[in-house]
Amino acid sequence: MGQRRRFNILSIIENYKKDSFRLIDILLDIQEELGCIPEEFNQMIADELSLSRVELEETISFYHFFSQKPLGKYTVYLNNSVTAEMMLRDEVRKTFEEQSGISLGNVSADGMIGLFETSCIGMSDQEPAAIINETIFTNLTPFRVKEILNDMRDGKPVTEMYKQNYGDGNNSSDFVKAVVENNIRRKGPVLWDPYEPGEGLTKVISMEPGEVIEEIKNSNLRGRGGAGFPTGLKWEFCTKAKEKEERYIFCNADEGEPGTFKDRVILTEMPEMVFEGMALAGYAVGAKTGILYIRYEYKYLEKHLENALEKLRKAKLLGKNIAGRQGFDFDIRIQYGAGAYVCGEESALIESAEGKRGEPRDRPPFPVEKGYMGKPTIINNVETLAKVVKIIKKGSAWFTGFGTKESSGTKLLSISGDCRYPGVYEIEWGHSIYDILQMSGATDTQAVQVGGPSGVLISPDQLPRKLGYEDLGTGGSLIIFHESRDLIREVVMNFMDFFIEESCGSCSTCRNTPVLLKQKVQKILDGHGVVQDIDDLLEWSKNLKFSRCGLGHTAANPIVTSIRNFRHLYEKLVQRDREFDTGFNLAESVRESCEAANRPTI
Repeated sequence: MGQRRRFNILSIIENYKKDSFRLIDILLDIQEELGCIPEEFNQMIADELSLSRVELEETISFYHFFSQKPLGKYTVYLNNSVTAEMMLRDEVRKTFEEQSGISLGNVSADGMIGLFETSCIGMSDQEPAAIINETIFTNLTPFRVKEILNDMRDGKPVTEMYKQNYGDGNNSSDFVKAVVENNIRRKGPVLWDPYEPGEGLTKVISMEPGEVIEEIKNSNLRGRGGAGFPTGLKWEFCTKAKEKEERYIFCNADEGEPGTFKDRVILTEMPEMVFEGMALAGYAVGAKTGILYIRYEYKYLEKHLENALEKLRKAKLLGKNIAGRQGFDFDIRIQYGAGAYVCGEESALIESAEGKRGEPRDRPPFPVEKGYMGKPTIINNVETLAKVVKIIKKGSAWFTGFGTKESSGTKLLSISGDCRYPGVYEIEWGHSIYDILQMSGATDTQAVQVGGPSGVLISPDQLPRKLGYEDLGTGGSLIIFHESRDLIREVVMNFMDFFIEESCGSCSTCRNTPVLLKQKVQKILDGHGVVQDIDDLLEWSKNLKFSRCGLGHTAANPIVTSIRNFRHLYEKLVQRDREFDTGFNLAESVRESCEAANRPTI
């Protein structure tokens, strides 16, 4: 057995030509083949890749989906996002635990079932959801869990455990076969403008690269991943980098922000448009290689995406001399992550793509100067690259005809939570939050989380605020909360758990402050809070501004924005008649030690 496993591992490493930059792929393949990454082979893997054992193990330990111990024949990852909790995920969890006989984080004694939890898996519009052996299960109920566990005991393949039809659109294709739904609620004028693969490329080859960049600049297209940096300007910076021979285009499909799932829908229904956008970017900046960095949670789309790439190659829209233009060479490969929200930050994404821990880099230099393998690198979001194709096809003036002066074009929104019609909506910038609530069928709304946990929690008096960079910029996530929700206990605490779990731990500010903030909020919830504690939360949150990346900068936003807009909820919980309360219970703190030492308790 040991020799066979050794042979399998060596074959996988050889398949990647012993390239340490492909370490994430190698580890994913090893785990898929053997059920884990056996620790006894760590030194061998490191030696084959010319790495130190420490370098190998720090990468393995960083990512959520890597394990050095068997995870079970059936490995269940149950999503713990706020929308899952809202849709009675706790009942689903209890049923999994009771019926399997194990608690979260464990594998059954017979090695049959492993039960784990994970952060948002991009299914916020169809919760509760879980990943079982890379297969997605949505809209789970306690009854469905019992059926699934019975099927596991019977040894059924996971793909035969479905009790519902495949989802809509390409979800039901032979390359996907998933029960995931697109839930496309509103088709807008840009992404759903009629499209045939190659329309952008056949036009762009008659243009000079500089003209392409000017067209994108004139469109005022800003990054659709959240940061909103002007796309054309980013491309222009890349062309001015000293390195001329080797450049890269990355598509960032690591949408890990809870409540966000619109990139999943784009990649399901229009992957060719995204890949064509990458090729257009390659033409503009002189890159020959593109990499789609996609979160592991979307691994179920692998055959579908590879098929789309192959079709484009056969149509001469990828590969050598694209669209008949001599010297226009560009091709794309897919790079999967392994479970780390921070890899959505562009420099952490590059580190991950190079086979390392996904820790953000110090900047400058920026990726456009020194990115993947030290070469100039463009990183654009899925939605951004899809829209590039439409801009080239129909012109920047057409695109700026939508939206507002500062926010041109349209935005694809992921809407979930307490509404009748969760799903994706393509709207023009400039719509109010009130408009969104009407579109999605939300009533008696207490709050709306705009931009995911890293965004802002707004109150009913702010519903007239507009979506756009002039007011509320967003990567696309809007989570709606009914007036019956306990915002602090259900929402704020869930978001803080998320940031604590997903911090890379590199910065002491981000490693420690969210934990201290959560403990302070828990103190308030436990009835030991005083007015000063509310002010302390705001003051302590300022420490996070010294963190290296955006995750650290925004990790206190759930607390800060909820205090600013819902301070009365905190004030209801604190003691008005006391200025100081540590919340410390001496008797309770020593109870366990007293029992262990057989001493009388206090």
